[in-house]
Amino acid sequence: MTIRRTLLILSALSLTASAQHPRDHEIHNPDTQSWWLTTELLSNDSMEGRDTGSPAYQRAANYVADRFRAAGLTPSGPDATFFQAVPLHETAIDPEGATFTLLRDTAKEQPLIFLQQIDIAPTGALPAEAEAPLTFRGYCGKDVMQNIAAKIVVCFANRRAGLPSARERSANAIAGKARGILNVDDPYFTIEPPRWPSAYARSVATGEAPSTRPRAELLTLRLSADVFPTLLEGSGQNAAAILKAGGNKQPLPSFDIPAKLRVRTRFTQRSYNSPNILAILPGSDPVLKNEYVVISAHLDGYGYGTPVQGDKLYNGTLDDAAYVALLIQFADNLHRDHRSLKRSLLFAVFTGEEKGLLGSNYFVAHPTVPISQMVADINLDMLRPLFPLRILTALAINDTSLGKTARTVGESMGIELRPDSEPERGLMTRADHYPFLRAGIPAIGFLFGYDPGTDAERRFREWYKVRYHRPQDDLTQPIDFDAATTFNQFFYNLTEAVCNLPQRPALNPPPPAP
Repeated sequence: MTIRRTLLILSALSLTASAQHPRDHEIHNPDTQSWWLTTELLSNDSMEGRDTGSPAYQRAANYVADRFRAAGLTPSGPDATFFQAVPLHETAIDPEGATFTLLRDTAKEQPLIFLQQIDIAPTGALPAEAEAPLTFRGYCGKDVMQNIAAKIVVCFANRRAGLPSARERSANAIAGKARGILNVDDPYFTIEPPRWPSAYARSVATGEAPSTRPRAELLTLRLSADVFPTLLEGSGQNAAAILKAGGNKQPLPSFDIPAKLRVRTRFTQRSYNSPNILAILPGSDPVLKNEYVVISAHLDGYGYGTPVQGDKLYNGTLDDAAYVALLIQFADNLHRDHRSLKRSLLFAVFTGEEKGLLGSNYFVAHPTVPISQMVADINLDMLRPLFPLRILTALAINDTSLGKTARTVGESMGIELRPDSEPERGLMTRADHYPFLRAGIPAIGFLFGYDPGTDAERRFREWYKVRYHRPQDDLTQPIDFDAATTFNQFFYNLTEAVCNLPQRPALNPPPPAP
């Protein structure tokens, strides 16, 4: 980018900031106002939801790189650029070419609505058509997976501890030579309700195109609990009673369903690159500047998908444009104040998080600075400033010394830090801090916390029910900007504290065996 283009961007930002914005009256802090302006620029409709690999994602990536350059950061991508190209391969189901039909002995055909009632995991090995009888096997543990060969096994997809996980259910189905597995939503998992419709059916993986050699592969499907009674017609079983028993971890029956499921699909594949954006602020200490504190967020969203309430654009404002904007704001603040920290800061904006932590996994596997010199990752995701900030849930808080540092910073600001009270949601493995932890690098992430039964919990649950991975996560949603101000300052303070620690952050020893 030319200096002239940078100046034009900054001039436009200045002019826009001076104009009246619809939410100016809600924001009481100049730093927060600047942060929100950048959030608007990254998640307005013109950015089209920043879907991985899309032209809109590249526009957003260019914008982030321009802002990093203007803030005086040094490129950390290959060839002295801000970009690290991540090679990706995508398989997508064509909604117009996908049908799912229940076939009864009476020759009655009952269609299921793709992306609204039923979904399928796309792979390059999907057949054009598959048809198999259905059998219900409760939680699909090993003990009930007999006589399932060539059948589609219907499983209650309980996510609670002590029952088979999705991975275990699939492994048991494969061991029994099943043709497919159909996971029925648990409507009683209220801490994170199942969401319909699905935005689309796509799978993306790093690397080149997989082998196209035909092979048998387990069909992996998901079914809405609302259509479960239709599935069980003629079985003599009570669908509502099964769902309730499953939601309460009670024993479930096994039985054959008097129907077959016919699946017809048509898929497309493509390979492309989508960039991580990487930048460095060198540290000031002669020794500690050779260590890097990574601060990260993800730029990608869902883009266009299945409409919800007439809106098909998934803007991804809080997930995660707002926290890419916070990285930019922090860089601007340090540049404005002519400040550097003792350790170097590595600003990492990742691609493909929504498709499976693709950008962060690729970066950890292909680091642009020596991985031995990365001492910490502070990841910004899953943050919802919806109510006053008094409690933060901190992921991996007890796994590394970062938890102690974060608690100290929180105490100085009147914020209580707590461990995750809902591990069944699997949040530890669902955000970009996780590849760093797996590589032995201390990492931490945060959620706004609350006490049970409070209005804060109500707002938190409501957001996940109606906005998470939906078009309604947009610039018009309710936000507590004072809470956002508090969290943003917490992030600044924590990052500076970690950068200036005399000792390198470390993994905590595991607790003693019981």
